[in-house]
Amino acid sequence: MWPRVSSFLRRLFADFPSALGTTIMLVFLLLAVFGPLLAPYPYDLPIYEHPRQAPDATHWFGTDHLARDVFSRVLVGARSVLLLAGGGTLVAVALGTLVGLVSGYAGGWLDELLMRFFDSLLALPALLLALLLLGTLRATYGEDVSAVGKGLGVFLVLAVVYTPIVARVVRSVVLAVKTRSYVEAARLQGESLGWILFREILPAALPALAVEAALRFSYAIFLTSSLGYLGVGVQPPNPDWGLMVNEGRRNVSQVPWAMWFPAAAISVVVVGANLMAEGLKRALREE
Repeated sequence: MWPRVSSFLRRLFADFPSALGTTIMLVFLLLAVFGPLLAPYPYDLPIYEHPRQAPDATHWFGTDHLARDVFSRVLVGARSVLLLAGGGTLVAVALGTLVGLVSGYAGGWLDELLMRFFDSLLALPALLLALLLLGTLRATYGEDVSAVGKGLGVFLVLAVVYTPIVARVVRSVVLAVKTRSYVEAARLQGESLGWILFREILPAALPALAVEAALRFSYAIFLTSSLGYLGVGVQPPNPDWGLMVNEGRRNVSQVPWAMWFPAAAISVVVVGANLMAEGLKRALREE
């Protein structure tokens, strides 16, 4: 097991862009886990002696219009991005994999029904679909829904928006694999449906699935940040990067750094995820 993992990591880090992207994502994961411990100041408390402070040795990213340390807020906001974008992507990949396996293997009316339903969802832009779903949740549960509830709503929206895309990717692999001899042999031996799907077919879909998961994660960061920017995602005083960009935009003439740094964080993580996805594609192709 370890030799295969070691060989895969060598291929992944052999190319500079993929090594850079993977390193960025590893640093992001570490910041998401340990960011609140590394933050030099509380993310939600003003530092009244340093209002609207430009970046310096004391406040690396400066302070915002409410005298809050921007560096601390960016660090803590990494966890919000990981929990929402990463968690929503994980659920979408799990559900999409299950639906794609069953739909592609079963075929017939079930496959046709599921794919036409997913086509109707994919016909809408992701941001528009997310706004419709969040508007439906707000109309159902009212404006008094808690901040945690709004965060959970974004989490569920990401799962709904990206499940159809993952399902179609997995289904395309299943259609190409299910007629192969080893799948037919497993069927003739009387293996259960679960065994055939997860032990015979799923391994063939893992390379495409890994690349798709990395790409979905980068798009999920964009979507989560866009929802925060529009004010329908994570609510203040939580340090969501998209929400920070919106707050910084309103005061860009006075504290432009409050917008620059969270926007740069979004860009760096998205670029890192895309570079890592390309590296995964190359490394898995060479395996």
